[in-house]
Amino acid sequence: MPHLISGGARSGKSAYAESLARRHRGPVRYLATAEVRDAEFAARVERHRAQRPAHWQLAEAGRGLAAVIAAHDRIDGLLLVDCLGMWLMRFFGAEGFDQPGYDAERDALLAALEQGRGEILLVSNEVGWGVVAGDAETRRFVDELGRLNQQAAARCDRVTLMACGLPLALKGNVE
Repeated sequence: MPHLISGGARSGKSAYAESLARRHRGPVRYLATAEVRDAEFAARVERHRAQRPAHWQLAEAGRGLAAVIAAHDRIDGLLLVDCLGMWLMRFFGAEGFDQPGYDAERDALLAALEQGRGEILLVSNEVGWGVVAGDAETRRFVDELGRLNQQAAARCDRVTLMACGLPLALKGNVE
């Protein structure tokens, strides 16, 4: 039962996903995908961590997000993945974009979503609504994330767009 929750920066998507997870009666596993690269981001991660209930399990996925989702076999469990954009960033580096590595992991991720064991909340960013980026690498990121969001949405039972802290159901119902 995957549910994609997407929106712009500071739209309330993580808070909404966490509110859904708080209502879940079974075990919750929070899957962090970001790579902490500077002090400001480390402080942001720590603020988010402090807001989450202590009984939630925390795991860090790195590039291997698909394997963690595929191993999510508790029908009573909830897996909260925050977020697909940060996961995609792990394939961009000093050497450029790792297309072969990303293609393999993306395909595995999409296949894992189709297995549908337990509840899965996927948080992602909508980054293509602004001006066209001035450099090729940023345009590539925007394009890849836009395609990934479309592919994930096609495999989700529910898709929610967040704007101004308000959920808008694009597919399925809003809770």
